[in-house]
Amino acid sequence: MNTVIFACVHNAGRSQMAAAFFNALAAPDKARAVSAGTQPGERVHPEVQAAMAEVGIDLSGARPQRLTDELAQGAQWLITMGCGEACPHVPGLKRGDWPLEDPKGKPVERVREIREEVRARVASLIAREGWERELPA
Repeated sequence: MNTVIFACVHNAGRSQMAAAFFNALAAPDKARAVSAGTQPGERVHPEVQAAMAEVGIDLSGARPQRLTDELAQGAQWLITMGCGEACPHVPGLKRGDWPLEDPKGKPVERVREIREEVRARVASLIAREGWERELPA
Protein backbone atom coordinates (compact mmCIF):
# COMPACT_ATOMS: atom_id res chain seq x y z
CA MET A 1 0.00 0.00 0.00
CA ASN A 2 1.37 3.38 -1.03
CA THR A 3 0.63 6.40 1.11
CA VAL A 4 0.79 9.95 -0.21
CA ILE A 5 0.83 12.91 2.17
CA PHE A 6 -0.48 16.19 0.79
CA ALA A 7 0.79 19.06 2.90
CA CYS A 8 0.26 22.80 3.03
CA VAL A 9 0.61 25.28 5.86
CA HIS A 10 -2.86 25.24 7.42
CA ASN A 11 -4.23 21.94 6.02
CA ALA A 12 -7.50 23.76 5.44
CA GLY A 13 -7.67 24.09 1.65
CA ARG A 14 -5.39 22.72 -1.06
CA SER A 15 -4.13 19.65 0.78
CA GLN A 16 -7.64 18.73 1.92
CA MET A 17 -8.90 18.93 -1.68
CA ALA A 18 -5.97 16.88 -2.97
CA ALA A 19 -6.36 14.08 -0.42
CA ALA A 20 -10.12 13.91 -1.00
CA PHE A 21 -9.73 13.71 -4.78
CA PHE A 22 -6.92 11.17 -4.42
CA ASN A 23 -8.97 8.87 -2.20
CA ALA A 24 -11.96 9.17 -4.57
CA LEU A 25 -9.92 8.39 -7.70
CA ALA A 26 -7.18 5.95 -6.64
CA ALA A 27 -7.64 2.21 -6.20
CA PRO A 28 -7.96 1.76 -2.42
CA ASP A 29 -5.89 -1.45 -2.52
CA LYS A 30 -3.00 0.36 -4.25
CA ALA A 31 -2.75 3.77 -2.62
CA ARG A 32 -4.30 6.16 -0.15
CA ALA A 33 -3.76 9.77 0.81
CA VAL A 34 -3.71 11.80 3.98
CA SER A 35 -3.38 15.53 4.36
CA ALA A 36 -1.61 17.59 6.97
CA GLY A 37 -0.16 21.00 7.67
CA THR A 38 2.80 22.59 9.37
CA GLN A 39 0.53 25.00 11.27
CA PRO A 40 -2.95 23.43 11.08
CA GLY A 41 -5.94 25.74 11.05
CA GLU A 42 -9.07 25.27 13.14
CA ARG A 43 -11.26 24.04 10.28
CA VAL A 44 -11.40 23.49 6.55
CA HIS A 45 -12.11 26.79 4.79
CA PRO A 46 -15.88 27.16 4.14
CA GLU A 47 -15.25 28.16 0.51
CA VAL A 48 -13.28 24.93 0.02
CA GLN A 49 -16.04 22.85 1.60
CA ALA A 50 -18.59 24.50 -0.72
CA ALA A 51 -16.50 24.02 -3.87
CA MET A 52 -15.88 20.35 -3.07
CA ALA A 53 -19.57 19.77 -2.27
CA GLU A 54 -20.34 20.96 -5.82
CA VAL A 55 -18.46 17.90 -7.14
CA GLY A 56 -19.95 15.48 -4.62
CA ILE A 57 -17.17 15.42 -2.02
CA ASP A 58 -18.16 16.20 1.56
CA LEU A 59 -15.39 17.78 3.62
CA SER A 60 -17.66 18.84 6.48
CA GLY A 61 -16.14 16.18 8.73
CA ALA A 62 -12.52 16.83 7.73
CA ARG A 63 -10.26 18.35 10.38
CA PRO A 64 -6.86 19.94 9.83
CA GLN A 65 -4.01 18.03 11.45
CA ARG A 66 -0.31 18.58 12.05
CA LEU A 67 2.28 16.81 9.93
CA THR A 68 4.13 14.68 12.47
CA ASP A 69 6.83 12.04 12.22
CA GLU A 70 4.22 9.45 13.19
CA LEU A 71 1.92 10.53 10.35
CA ALA A 72 4.79 10.41 7.86
CA GLN A 73 5.91 6.98 9.00
CA GLY A 74 5.21 4.45 6.28
CA ALA A 75 4.43 7.08 3.64
CA GLN A 76 6.16 6.98 0.26
CA TRP A 77 5.32 10.46 -1.07
CA LEU A 78 5.14 13.99 0.27
CA ILE A 79 3.52 16.54 -2.00
CA THR A 80 3.71 20.11 -0.75
CA MET A 81 1.45 22.83 -2.05
CA GLY A 82 2.67 26.36 -2.41
CA CYS A 83 3.91 26.74 1.14
CA GLY A 84 7.34 28.11 0.17
CA GLU A 85 9.80 28.26 3.05
CA ALA A 86 7.17 26.83 5.41
CA CYS A 87 7.02 23.55 3.43
CA PRO A 88 7.97 20.56 5.52
CA HIS A 89 10.81 18.22 4.64
CA VAL A 90 10.53 14.55 5.53
CA PRO A 91 13.72 12.59 4.76
CA GLY A 92 13.33 9.46 2.66
CA LEU A 93 10.08 10.34 0.91
CA LYS A 94 9.62 10.99 -2.79
CA ARG A 95 8.88 14.69 -3.15
CA GLY A 96 6.68 16.85 -5.28
CA ASP A 97 5.78 20.50 -4.97
CA TRP A 98 2.66 21.87 -6.57
CA PRO A 99 2.74 25.70 -6.56
CA LEU A 100 -0.99 26.17 -6.01
CA GLU A 101 -2.66 29.37 -4.87
CA ASP A 102 -4.25 29.31 -1.41
CA PRO A 103 -8.05 29.33 -1.87
CA LYS A 104 -8.72 30.97 1.49
CA GLY A 105 -10.98 34.01 1.11
CA LYS A 106 -11.03 33.81 -2.68
CA PRO A 107 -14.22 34.27 -4.75
CA VAL A 108 -16.05 31.03 -5.50
CA GLU A 109 -15.06 31.19 -9.18
CA ARG A 110 -11.35 31.23 -8.26
CA VAL A 111 -11.79 28.45 -5.69
CA ARG A 112 -13.39 26.34 -8.44
CA GLU A 113 -10.38 26.98 -10.71
CA ILE A 114 -7.98 25.94 -7.95
CA ARG A 115 -10.13 22.86 -7.26
CA GLU A 116 -9.92 21.82 -10.91
CA GLU A 117 -6.15 22.34 -11.00
CA VAL A 118 -5.83 20.17 -7.87
CA ARG A 119 -8.07 17.47 -9.43
CA ALA A 120 -6.01 17.44 -12.66
CA ARG A 121 -2.69 17.17 -10.78
CA VAL A 122 -4.03 14.36 -8.58
CA ALA A 123 -5.39 12.44 -11.59
CA SER A 124 -2.04 12.82 -13.35
CA LEU A 125 -0.12 11.51 -10.32
CA ILE A 126 -2.46 8.51 -10.00
CA ALA A 127 -2.13 7.68 -13.71
CA ARG A 128 1.66 8.11 -13.70
CA GLU A 129 2.05 5.76 -10.72
CA GLY A 130 -0.50 3.18 -11.96
CA TRP A 131 -2.87 3.62 -9.04
CA GLU A 132 -6.10 3.91 -11.05
CA ARG A 133 -9.25 2.18 -9.92
CA GLU A 134 -10.21 -0.90 -11.93
CA LEU A 135 -13.35 -0.34 -13.98
CA PRO A 136 -16.08 -2.91 -13.40
CA ALA A 137 -16.31 -5.53 -16.16
